[in-house]
Amino acid sequence: MLRTVAAVVMDGVAPFEFGVLCEVFGVDRTDDGVPPIDFRVCAERPGEPLRTSIGVSLTPEHGLDALVDADLVAVAAVTNRREYPPQLLEAIREAHRRGSTLLSVCTGAFVLGAAGLLEGRRCTTHWHHAAALAERFPDAKVDPDVLFVDDGDIVTSAGTAAGIDACLHVVRREFGAAVTATIARRMVVAPQREGGQRQFVALPTPPNQADSLQPLLAWLQDRLDAEHTVTSLAERANMSERTFARRFAAETGTTPHRWLTTQRVLRARQLLEETRLTVEDVAHRCGFGTAALLRHHFTAVVGVPPKDYRRSFSHR
Repeated sequence: MLRTVAAVVMDGVAPFEFGVLCEVFGVDRTDDGVPPIDFRVCAERPGEPLRTSIGVSLTPEHGLDALVDADLVAVAAVTNRREYPPQLLEAIREAHRRGSTLLSVCTGAFVLGAAGLLEGRRCTTHWHHAAALAERFPDAKVDPDVLFVDDGDIVTSAGTAAGIDACLHVVRREFGAAVTATIARRMVVAPQREGGQRQFVALPTPPNQADSLQPLLAWLQDRLDAEHTVTSLAERANMSERTFARRFAAETGTTPHRWLTTQRVLRARQLLEETRLTVEDVAHRCGFGTAALLRHHFTAVVGVPPKDYRRSFSHR
């Protein structure tokens, strides 16, 4: 169970990627039913300000000894360099030896590589740095085409927003779909994003601006069991079908049909985990209509049929 998260920082840490770790793991959401997490910001010299990548300072409260009993050790993006503090690398190695799961965001993967922890492991980083990661650590199996890679006790993510995907994936792995959905809702992002592999990640919900489709997407989330067409959705958004399709693709990165299918599979996963509804009933509640259609889409996205998924992940 995920009880303690240690975020490792050093000079050159990127504030946004560090902020992702804080937002997902460091905010107290126990009033919303999220289990409490002991979140620690750790550095080689606690109490001393560190320079961030944009010129502001960050002062960590904990030393590297706070990594010892952490369930998750997370490394945010940091300015790329040839060498990293030896004591910091050894603390990460020791935490991993003791059983900590490791998580890197963006160029944080270079820190794990420098610690010798990516040898023979699948991993990723921002596409702009993927070739450099593969060149510097030739024994690592770098995949530049995914948003994150879950390699068991090491999870690595691509750049910036992909760190949100990886963090929420870890939350889902530890606490299930309901807790993940609660955190994602507070962050105004979707629980998962659609990606190039079967780790099933969905696009972040866009900011709630006046010209955003966010209200429509929220409305659809509550009506996944109903029939929707581009025509009906365009009418609801007060747009022509052509304008609607273009705007939808710009905000979500996909088509209305694929977005709906993705969200319906997400809902099916949650129902399979948390209820004893039959597969047929799950199909109806998610808008697939039949168990056969649910099986088709679920297997295509998740990689296993609904019944097999339930046997592995049901909480009931």
